[in-house]
Amino acid sequence: MRIIVIGASGTIGSAVSSLLEASGHSVVRASRSGPVHVDLADPRSLDALFASVADVDGVVCTAAHAPLQPLAELDDASFRQVKLDGQLALFWRAVRALRDGGRIVLTAGRFEGALCRGSVGAMVNAALEAFVENAREELPRGISAAVVSPGWVSETLAGMGRSGGTPVAEVAREYVELVTGA
Repeated sequence: MRIIVIGASGTIGSAVSSLLEASGHSVVRASRSGPVHVDLADPRSLDALFASVADVDGVVCTAAHAPLQPLAELDDASFRQVKLDGQLALFWRAVRALRDGGRIVLTAGRFEGALCRGSVGAMVNAALEAFVENAREELPRGISAAVVSPGWVSETLAGMGRSGGTPVAEVAREYVELVTGA
């Protein structure tokens, strides 16, 4: 399969890309800082990506971040998040670009209980999950979609001086299983 991984330079995206490649898949590693440039905040970069990469069987997006902001500091711009808006723009373009039977995997997230400063993040995560659940019913040509909500990744927490979370290798396997149909 030929699979685009957006966010391929990040912790999860790098692990997903490596696991796909080790399984024999052709991976296009795309990110804001890599040789295949894409920025979810810039729909033109998504258009350029799909114009330059043909014969795509799957798209995985791990470039998903919503800032944790205090409720008192939220404004109108706080609700227009790249994690939501960017992945929706990606989804729409991927549906048009994928081969028949293609697969799309987006990233939401999960908090264990309520999280101080997490209201926008929780809203975006829930919106992505609801969107994908409902969009699946309308996808053409046998295209399928899924969303992964990984929670905290061990390696990310370790970088913050904290313990816990799920190892990135375990999280990456979930993405790979969903995009490859395993």
